[in-house]
Amino acid sequence: METLVPLKEIADAIKLNGGVTADLCYQCGTCDVVCPWNRVSRFSMRKIVRQAALGLTEIESEDIWRCTTCGTCPQRCPRGVNQIELGRSLRRIATEYGVFPDSVTPIVTVAGSLMSEGNPFDLARGKRAEWAQGLGVRQFKEGMEILYLPGCYLAYDPRMKKVAVATAKILNAAGVDYGILGDKESCCGESIRKAGNEEAFRHLAKSNIKNLIEAGVKKILVSSPHCYHTYKNEYPEFGVHFEIVHISQYLKQLMQEGRLQPKQEYVRKITYHDPCYLGRHNGVFDAPREVLNKVLGTELNELAERRENSFCCGGGGGRIWMETPKEERFSDVRLRQAVDLGAEVLVTACPYCITNFTDSSLRLDQGQAIEVKDITEVVAESL
Repeated sequence: METLVPLKEIADAIKLNGGVTADLCYQCGTCDVVCPWNRVSRFSMRKIVRQAALGLTEIESEDIWRCTTCGTCPQRCPRGVNQIELGRSLRRIATEYGVFPDSVTPIVTVAGSLMSEGNPFDLARGKRAEWAQGLGVRQFKEGMEILYLPGCYLAYDPRMKKVAVATAKILNAAGVDYGILGDKESCCGESIRKAGNEEAFRHLAKSNIKNLIEAGVKKILVSSPHCYHTYKNEYPEFGVHFEIVHISQYLKQLMQEGRLQPKQEYVRKITYHDPCYLGRHNGVFDAPREVLNKVLGTELNELAERRENSFCCGGGGGRIWMETPKEERFSDVRLRQAVDLGAEVLVTACPYCITNFTDSSLRLDQGQAIEVKDITEVVAESL
């Protein structure tokens, strides 16, 4: 029998790239118990952590790319292991050596698109603001109340453009003095960083920071929880601190100030899905619920797995760009939960969640019985 000897060089490289907490693990297996992957397949984060601590990680393995960075296992770990940072460190090493399993190779194209056009879709930068045509949306100027950054999905994806339009209509109705950067906006870099490409992330971050400072931006409104997390928690690594507000928080503020008052009834049975990066990662649970409860006629029914225990849609950690077998999609599980609850509308506040849930609704027989909406779409329909 061959004895496997820990490879100190690999272990040191993992720590150097951010996986410094692997040694804390005492193999209790809590991470495996709570991981959403084990609701659809078999996956062991415990094994990955152990291999990393011993320097025995196989960087060509597809397993190091499975984590959606949902945040469930770090918040439950009794030893303080940061599985997200560990996974990112392994992916950084794999990216450095250009080692990508077949299901992960789309991320290479995404990285190239981000560097050339500032978006993951390889679409022209000049088309970034086409969603705003005819809505009276202005270019941001210093002194405006707030800068709205819709993000890549809302700027380019046909389904998600509807969310950007709904947001603009709400801001206009509330009399908000706001603007956009248009073709000067680039991806925040969140998903490419979680997928291990630190170089691309830093390039995007530095370019965005330069544009934001030159424009005189102080307060930023975002629709994506992933943008929210990145601008709020990761851009300060570069020495900048902007005030970041997620649209659900801003809707609550506008309603409290009396600037936004729903007038039309939205008589539907709805349920709300907590996006991982809005809820679990950043603690924004109450604002979206307070907003939905102020919409006339809504009947909000809660899912069993909600707030800190919300079930991941499967799109985080760069997984939105990777191939996932149909039978292993988290979004199918979540959509069935909403249907079984009797909801007519599944409401959320994240472009990744909406994209995944919409795909599931088109594929599952049960999915035809429920609509998938962003919180801004519900509010806009009630004005």
